[in-house]
Amino acid sequence: MNYPAAHALPDCLVHHDGAQDRPPLVVFSALRWNFDWQRAQQLLTRMARHYRVFYVEEPHTTHKDPWLEATRVAPGVEVLVAHTRCDAPGFHDDQFAEMTRLLATFLDERGVVDPLVWLDTPAALPLAEALRPRALVWDCQGDAAAPAGTVLRAREERLLRLADVVLAGGPSLYEALRRRHSNVHCIANAVDPAHFAPPAPTSKAIEAVSARAIHAAIPNPRLGWFGVIDERVDLGLLARIADLRPDWQFMLAGPLRGVALEALPQRGNLLWLGPQTYAILPHLQAHWDVCMLPLDPDACARRPAPIEALEYLAGEKSVVSTPVHDVSALHGQIVRIAAGPEAFVEACRAAMCERGPLRRQRRIDALIAVHSATWDRAVERVHKLLVEFAHEPAGVQGELAPALLAAASRQALQCGAAAGA
Repeated sequence: MNYPAAHALPDCLVHHDGAQDRPPLVVFSALRWNFDWQRAQQLLTRMARHYRVFYVEEPHTTHKDPWLEATRVAPGVEVLVAHTRCDAPGFHDDQFAEMTRLLATFLDERGVVDPLVWLDTPAALPLAEALRPRALVWDCQGDAAAPAGTVLRAREERLLRLADVVLAGGPSLYEALRRRHSNVHCIANAVDPAHFAPPAPTSKAIEAVSARAIHAAIPNPRLGWFGVIDERVDLGLLARIADLRPDWQFMLAGPLRGVALEALPQRGNLLWLGPQTYAILPHLQAHWDVCMLPLDPDACARRPAPIEALEYLAGEKSVVSTPVHDVSALHGQIVRIAAGPEAFVEACRAAMCERGPLRRQRRIDALIAVHSATWDRAVERVHKLLVEFAHEPAGVQGELAPALLAAASRQALQCGAAAGA
């Protein structure tokens, strides 16, 4: 899914730059900014109200002189991509000398000194350390224990020693990290309720027209999924439920990551829509009778809470999920949970048949959950965690204020309860 252009950002994200009045936040990410509009984009476009955000992607290879590409993608957010002569993939050690030089030159020109640094991958830690940051933030979005004896494991252990704040993307990650660091906070994936609210059926927006065209020749019932199609998605389950209900139409929208095109199961009622824009997602799900989370619980065990759950609930859709721990812990009273293809199909059938008071109460519960877990609330919490570092002289950070310790304790109790659910 492509990111929205700056002029198409939600109204709540459009603000005056005043960049020089805000402290710098340098982000190292293993994900391309324009690959999908998910956690990083939701958090950082809002963090840009308080910080100058420089989002550093993995480098590209060039046969010309090395250079640094800077692109403004949203108010207060610039994406930085180093073009080097090295063909080593990702944040590889062989890339670091040139990347460090290019970044240092760029940040010096922008007047950036001892910035806050944010990482979503331990692989980039040497680059982060080279900036001599006033504070390090690890937004942990992956498995919290790389294989022993690997470079990534060593960097992960070092990052846990150096990080001032660790953000866990859901209860499972929080549980995996809380005994390994003293300042871990559960910042689960959230939602933009206004964006995913049910659109007007007669909307003339281009996205609404496109969604109607996509569904025009597809009969009901339609069961849908949108999101990145990666190792979390249980392709075997999808094939089996499509076989069990050939009269149902299963629609999946999203880019592939780590999954080969030829690995996607092919059925007449299993429809792969490919990457879609963020803007069209609420219009797609408006045409679906049920939204699915056909995920492999083991693959999700130490990953962030699935971002799609709240997006479906914000659209007032019935949701059926496999027994993913974070979905059960956070939304188990609203989302139907089913293990195995037969049970999954039965849960979908029950969701489509639900009417009356039970249906109304489930929607009320869903909207309460949605409006208590917004990206704005998540960013407010993160900003409170970082503000002491952002406004202190470099070198004096590291001692948490008593109020922050109290907040950390409260959060530990809340996330610990969800992790043990």
